[in-house]
Amino acid sequence: MERTWHKPLPVVDLLIRDGRVADPLSGIDAVHDVLVKRGKVAEVGKALAAPKGARVFEADGMLVLPGFVDLHTHLRTPGREDEEDIASGTMAAAAGGYVKVFAMANTDPVVDTAAALRGFADSARAEAVVPAGSYAAVTRGLKGEQLTEMAELAEAGAVAFSDDGRPLATASLVRRALQYAKVTGRTIAIHAQDDSLFKGGQMHEGPASARLGLGGIPSLCESLDVARALDIAAYEGAPLHVHHVSAAATLDVLGKAKARGLKVTAEVTPHHLALTDEAVASLDSDLKMNPPLREEADRLALVKALKSGLLDCVATDHAPHSPMSKDVPFEEAAFGTTGLETAFAVLYTYLVKKRSVDLGTLVTRMSQAPAAIAGVEPPAIRAGAVADLCVVDPRATWTVTPEGFRSRSVNSAFLGRQLTGRIVLTVAAGRLAWEADA
Repeated sequence: MERTWHKPLPVVDLLIRDGRVADPLSGIDAVHDVLVKRGKVAEVGKALAAPKGARVFEADGMLVLPGFVDLHTHLRTPGREDEEDIASGTMAAAAGGYVKVFAMANTDPVVDTAAALRGFADSARAEAVVPAGSYAAVTRGLKGEQLTEMAELAEAGAVAFSDDGRPLATASLVRRALQYAKVTGRTIAIHAQDDSLFKGGQMHEGPASARLGLGGIPSLCESLDVARALDIAAYEGAPLHVHHVSAAATLDVLGKAKARGLKVTAEVTPHHLALTDEAVASLDSDLKMNPPLREEADRLALVKALKSGLLDCVATDHAPHSPMSKDVPFEEAAFGTTGLETAFAVLYTYLVKKRSVDLGTLVTRMSQAPAAIAGVEPPAIRAGAVADLCVVDPRATWTVTPEGFRSRSVNSAFLGRQLTGRIVLTVAAGRLAWEADA
């Protein structure tokens, strides 16, 4: 069953000349030309000739990378198109080097029926700039009571099942969800949160929250819920995916589960890899997200786990919000930050340039690993592959400003920060999806 859809932009004939091609899956890290013909990679090599009519893009000094895949995007469609819609969200994705995104189901109405999922697919076919698939909800209306018709939703193309934004509140609900999902061949993805520890929280519980007088959300809120879900997954022999891991305590649980051979995967966001709760001292509501920014020890543990593969992939948790949801006192503001347009630059700036993670590892975690988790063809720069790639200028420095966004919303945790590395070209599904200043 096809799980992604795209707007019918014209396929490209393109020669990318003299760029550093860095593709771990294809075993390439060298300066090459990349020839794309009719939307597919025709050849990777030296001094390639451009066919008649083909566009030539000079990439000297630039990186040519497999395009990125995002397992965790909020497109707000249907219901909150004032914050984001499929066209704006997928344009933001293309501007960030993404060639596939998967939208969460916590929309209004919720994507909890095959009809709703097909409605999203129809809209994506007409509007999406890069292929956009969707999760389906675990429970009807995200109410945590009645399971959705998972078999029907899987047949309609759901990539996986998630009540993201809300936890699966009881052990029996987690167990039933895993049992039914296992039959469909899809995975349950959890938003790990013990509500009894979350209630009233505004930021990470620690010295910073004490100084600011804000309600704290302890790391236990996440790690306890992950531990319970993994115990149930082990009992059922079912796969499990963990959304937006934020705490070192959760990594301990994940490490033990993987050592036992459990089929568990986990994602981490750019903001949790780059920022800490100390940034919240500004009371900038764009720094309010769930799970919250944690302490430096947590951040360092997350970086180490990304490098080792304990954390399988990067996911943005791109969460656009209207000004009225964010331009309020911190305690009243909505949780969430945008992320698609800044993800690579943030991680290149904060991790690669500081030599915490090498470029090849970052590419794997942003591109091929999430594609494998989603069950789609991993982007690769090799002859015969569909052209899913991006070109990055690693010398470009830029300041994150509201005016620079393609997203409908500008609630970025990185506003005002200077980043290095800019996406200048994105080819998705063989089609030119983004060109800087075009």
